[in-house]
Amino acid sequence: MFDSELSILAIYGLVVAISIALQTSGAMGQFGVSYLLSARDEARSASGTTARLDRAQNNAIQAMVLFAPAILILAVKGTSSDTSLLAAQVFLIARVIYLPAYAFGITGLRTLTWIIGFASTISLYFLAL
Repeated sequence: MFDSELSILAIYGLVVAISIALQTSGAMGQFGVSYLLSARDEARSASGTTARLDRAQNNAIQAMVLFAPAILILAVKGTSSDTSLLAAQVFLIARVIYLPAYAFGITGLRTLTWIIGFASTISLYFLAL
C-alpha cells in the first residue's frame, strides 16, 4: 500500500476527498441542506470547527497541487528511490495528522505537521531534479 510514491499520491487523494466530505458535513450542520443546495447568492461565513475544516480542506488541496507534480516527475523519469519513497511516506503521515490537528485547533501540532509535509514536498522536488 505504501510501497510506491504513486500509491501514496492515490492515498493522499483519498485524504483530500475525506477532508472535503468532512467540511461539507460540517457546513450542512451549520447552514442546513437548503442553503447548500441553493445558489448561495447570500454569502455565509462558517465558524468554529466548520471554519477550521474549510481552511484545512483548502490547505489539503494546496498541498496536493505541490505534491502531485513532484511524484509524477519521479514516476515519469523513473528516478524513484528509497529516499523519495521515505519523503512521500513522511508527507502522507504528516498530512494525515494535520487534518485533525487543524480541525480540533491543536495549533502547535498543526504547524509542526505542516512544516514536515512542506519540507518533504520540497525534498521530493530536489530528488526529482
